[in-house]
Amino acid sequence: TFVRKTEVTEARWEEIDMANALWTIPAERMKMKDPHIVPLSTQALETLEILRKNSEGSEYVFPKSSTLLKPISRTALNNMFSKMDGGNYKGKFSPHGIRSTASTWANNDGRFRGDVVERQLAHVERNQIRGDYNHAQYLPERFQLMQAWADFLFPTVKEVA
Repeated sequence: TFVRKTEVTEARWEEIDMANALWTIPAERMKMKDPHIVPLSTQALETLEILRKNSEGSEYVFPKSSTLLKPISRTALNNMFSKMDGGNYKGKFSPHGIRSTASTWANNDGRFRGDVVERQLAHVERNQIRGDYNHAQYLPERFQLMQAWADFLFPTVKEVA
């Protein structure tokens, strides 16, 4: 979804709108203190359905294994990458690296405008005047971006063959 690590680890079910395939992260949880709308791919929705069953009774999408009252720790994802493949990813890949990889992939792909990619990353416009006037969400294009990214990450057997 191109979001930051803490936005994922502290995600709450109340933020997820499954019917409209949207995740709205409130301003207080965002780095720039603006709410962020995240379009969800088909694969993300399927994953959320599974996660809902596993986190039943918790307000968090990713509750701690020891208590449903708290989210997983902010270091959980870093620790996961450090332990993957016998520790071969330690120091080589991180949750933030996913954002960088996703941005590079989307910008190289050629189907998506830079404004769309930057909005998905919740980056603010560097040109202050343009930023003051342009409040576009680019949701139709961002839905396409998120679905294309999910299809790239999780291709069907038919597409691989």
